[in-house]
Amino acid sequence: MSLNANSADVAFTFKGGMLPMTVMELTSADPERIRRQLAGKLSQSPAFFQHTPVVLSVEKLDEPHLALERICAVCRDHKLLPVAVRGGAEPIRQSAWALGLGWFAPVEEGRVRALESVEPIAEPEETDSEPETSGLGASRLYRGTVRSGQQVSAAEGDLIVIGAVNAGAEVLAAGSIHVYGALRGRALAGIHGNTQAGIFCRELEAELLSVAGNYKRLEDIDSQLLGRAAEVHFVKEQLEIKPLG
Repeated sequence: MSLNANSADVAFTFKGGMLPMTVMELTSADPERIRRQLAGKLSQSPAFFQHTPVVLSVEKLDEPHLALERICAVCRDHKLLPVAVRGGAEPIRQSAWALGLGWFAPVEEGRVRALESVEPIAEPEETDSEPETSGLGASRLYRGTVRSGQQVSAAEGDLIVIGAVNAGAEVLAAGSIHVYGALRGRALAGIHGNTQAGIFCRELEAELLSVAGNYKRLEDIDSQLLGRAAEVHFVKEQLEIKPLG
């Protein structure tokens, strides 16, 4: 009886995890310059600016104080939602907390951030989920279907999926992503900022594509490319999607 009462009192649980997050790396602290550039970006990729959460990185700014509240207001005016600040001196950290934002320590130069991934859920009735193989160096080979709610990542190199990526699933890689099947979920390549990374798949139906933090959603993809083999690259400050071949 007491067990049931205790269970009824549980309102939440804390879970460790890694969510894909766009980092907005500031090279200027001038809110008006930021506003002008965001306006240009909005005209190029309006679908991206749909209340997308962003982390404001101020690591390249050598300023102890920022007009952080004004910068956040500019972002919100363009439908971006600042959720945290990365880097900066103590006054910046205090300002972030005062505005209800999180704060992350600056990333050390050259340090590779380890990614955690959710391993495939064992489903005895399925035969397409085999253990991943080794011997690919920093790259990772995953055999089987990446199912809804699962996340598979390659922390240092390419990710190769011999199977499909279902809707609601997510694949991430420091390098490129190769899907030898249908890509219906989210694929994020070059997650540490590698603009040379790409995404390759046998059948394109992705909910979201990203290379080095630059996004395209399903509604932004040319309908003539859907259902076909395709490749995705970052070219001239935007994602280029074309038939694979």
